[in-house]
Amino acid sequence: MRLSHDHHIAILLHGGTQGTKGKTGLAMLRYSPLPIVVVIDQDCAGQSLLEKTGIDRKVPIVSSVAAALTYEPTVLAIGIAPSGGAIPAAWYQEIKQAAANGLSIVNGLHTPLSKDPNLTALMQPDQWIWDVRQEPPGLTVGSGQAKHLNCLRVLTVGTDMSVGKMSTNLELYKACQLRGIKAKVIATGQTNLMLGDDGVALDAVRVDFAAGAVERLMLKYGPDYDILFVEGQGSLMNPASTATLPLLRGSQPTHLLLAHRAGQTHIHNFAEFQIPSLPEVIRVYETVASAGGTFAPTKVVGIALNTAHLSELEARVAIAQTQKDTGLPCTDTVRFGAESLLEAILCRV
Repeated sequence: MRLSHDHHIAILLHGGTQGTKGKTGLAMLRYSPLPIVVVIDQDCAGQSLLEKTGIDRKVPIVSSVAAALTYEPTVLAIGIAPSGGAIPAAWYQEIKQAAANGLSIVNGLHTPLSKDPNLTALMQPDQWIWDVRQEPPGLTVGSGQAKHLNCLRVLTVGTDMSVGKMSTNLELYKACQLRGIKAKVIATGQTNLMLGDDGVALDAVRVDFAAGAVERLMLKYGPDYDILFVEGQGSLMNPASTATLPLLRGSQPTHLLLAHRAGQTHIHNFAEFQIPSLPEVIRVYETVASAGGTFAPTKVVGIALNTAHLSELEARVAIAQTQKDTGLPCTDTVRFGAESLLEAILCRV
């Protein structure tokens, strides 16, 4: 299933227009070329998307699916992940109303909806539900064969979850397009898949086959591209994360980029776990990537610093300090562009 320009999208984003919980919907608003006609957020209804998010896209914000119908959407995309993964009852009623009014549903949550009889009973033959988080058929274990590809393989890793790994990849891809470099984004999460990139929802794949799922994508696209930007997931520092290691093994990266939120000192939601200094984080990732020489040595070549919570002056100071601390190029790719990180990648070929 893929979204296309024939679809007019409403994004369900209750409570997620600000902060980090609505990153799927916000990424769609920032990066998707598809027609997004309305945002549904009861907390920000009637307010300016630009003023609330900094995203310069003329899309109205309304309070409910009922109010969104005025803008004639054909698809409801669930753009926020609720705490614990379960769909709140109020949201479920909104999804039912969308289905009853002819909208198809794009669901990036862990809870599948395509077999929900309460929803399917409301839908007409031309409607559909796309549960994005599904394991592809025919997967095998990894074998490390991506190391034989001639293309550059860039994996973005993080000090924590939700620190900007996906945005970094998308900004690097844009920079490659401007230069005429043949690059492709490999999606490994629901947001990138909803943006239209090919890939796999890695957190829906059984752990034994996770590296193989990534490897299959690398072997499919590697021969035809100069650079593959592999979407990072999770963090080796986060106790709830299991996706980073299979990404390292399946992609056999030639380059690593480290994403970090400026000023963050502890793992979000696990405050008893402290994030090491960035030089130490770099050492850990490079050590795990090479596994003592089993795999090719892979270096972190730049830092993607998330400064969305800082003023521009504060952001520039944080970037300068990070460059000093790590000896590596650093930027906020969303705020200042990705050119310096792309240069760092191309210089280490």
